[in-house]
Amino acid sequence: MKVLFITSTRIGDAVLSTALLSHLSQKYPEAKFTVACGPLAAPLFVDIPNVEKVLAVKKRRASLHWLDLWRACCKTSWHLIVDLRASAISYCLMTRHRMVWRAGNSDVHRVVSLAELAGLSTPPAPRLCIAEKHHTAAKKLLPANRPLLALGPTANWPGKQWQGKRFAELALRLTATDGILPGAHIILLGAASEHEDANPTINSLPADRLVDLVGKLDLLTAAALLSNCDLYIGNDSGLMHIAAASGAPTLGLFGPSKEAHYAPWGNRTAVARTALAYDALVSGPGYNHRTTGSLMDSLTVEMAEAAARKLWARISDIPT
Repeated sequence: MKVLFITSTRIGDAVLSTALLSHLSQKYPEAKFTVACGPLAAPLFVDIPNVEKVLAVKKRRASLHWLDLWRACCKTSWHLIVDLRASAISYCLMTRHRMVWRAGNSDVHRVVSLAELAGLSTPPAPRLCIAEKHHTAAKKLLPANRPLLALGPTANWPGKQWQGKRFAELALRLTATDGILPGAHIILLGAASEHEDANPTINSLPADRLVDLVGKLDLLTAAALLSNCDLYIGNDSGLMHIAAASGAPTLGLFGPSKEAHYAPWGNRTAVARTALAYDALVSGPGYNHRTTGSLMDSLTVEMAEAAARKLWARISDIPT
């Protein structure tokens, strides 16, 4: 039984889609899955037991990447095609069944929407499969002493990126003697291309407690490392969703993106939002998601600290 699972090019959306993939793997334990996704997200799927092939679909001009995918899949008679891109290709391949997801305008979380596609009233959680080699690599990088506070001070576009110095100030407050993680080591994570954006945070933290891993980890080693952290705080990003899926208590910082759709998923997660609402941020004059600078300034350090303390109290079952 062959299943083609077409998911996102973006890491965060791909992480959330593992909720549906996990459900289908359990529903069809005998199935062999082929996952088609973007090159950046591809490593997330390589260790999943039922996945026999991962097709990293690299975008090409004139949408020729869809032709590449068709060529790779056209000789197979599929039992089920799950298309989370609502592409034409799912109708151009032989299959007995199709599940095609189309984004709507309602304020429903992506995980809930994908569960509804499968007819599920209770959404399954995103699930990452992490090989032991990644846990072994992560343990070699972790400080011997706890606690551990992980930060994701970057994002895939500037509008979603909180000021780096504010990340540092927040970390110093939370790891002070009266903080929730006194004396904690502070671990910084991000892509290699984001190191310059991470420098304001790096340069504002004490070197003896800083572990700079920006650009030094693959996605699954990062997930293994995060599963050992006491708290993760980061901008709305793929890394935030990896942290939540790994089981780390996760605080996501939101501004020009909708937490109703993309909040970190799970009962050990929370959101801190800018004082300005989403609509106010993205409807301003000259707004362009490619060129507009940070829209996160109305989220103060005090607001983020309060949200972190509230999350910590909830997961620690202590009074606020």
